[in-house]
Amino acid sequence: MKFAVIVFPGSNCDADMYHAIKDALGEEVDYVWHTETSLEGYDGILLPGGFSYGDYLRSGAIARFSPVMNEVVKAANNGVPTLGVCNGFQVLLEAGLLPGAMQRNEQLKFICRPVELVVENNETMFTSAYEQGETITIPVAHGEGNYFCDDETLAELEANKQIVFRYVDRVNGSRENIAGIMNKQGNVLGMMPHPERAVEDLLGSSDGLRLFQSILRNWRESHVVTP
Repeated sequence: MKFAVIVFPGSNCDADMYHAIKDALGEEVDYVWHTETSLEGYDGILLPGGFSYGDYLRSGAIARFSPVMNEVVKAANNGVPTLGVCNGFQVLLEAGLLPGAMQRNEQLKFICRPVELVVENNETMFTSAYEQGETITIPVAHGEGNYFCDDETLAELEANKQIVFRYVDRVNGSRENIAGIMNKQGNVLGMMPHPERAVEDLLGSSDGLRLFQSILRNWRESHVVTP
């Protein structure tokens, strides 16, 4: 499986994401600069954290118009596994690939620490290696991670089991403690916590590695060639 790590001006978690795929998962991965106009040949797309374009206007609001995003949207709509972490989640929201919006943390402070998450849905291509209801430890590092959506959208997310992760505690004010959601099709996941920073015990937790292993396993199963 070959992954693309999309790099915007201001990305700063691209190397973490690259390490998670190349060294921890053992799969192929390339950095793809935001000006690229093709994602042909990539089986998975990763939008890393950071401060794309300095987070001017709103986090992810400018990055959403980068040339490569046309290809990200096209690939996501064609079923390619697409993961946006932290700023990458914000970009996915701005691009309309996921519903809702981000606000400043309710404490109006940057939060950077390990947090506990509950796996709300393990029947996805991103979470099949977890147990339903399992509590995992993944670090957060954000100032605008307070997820918001209206009542209608929340009801839809709940009904379709699109809420993938919730915070155990009230971390940033996110509605219903939402930490990660996916699209209806099930191939686009946005989450504020950083699984790429939790892929080996030396980092304090290896719970994030199973997310990438889930992507790989599900991709392989869907690409089995029947004789």
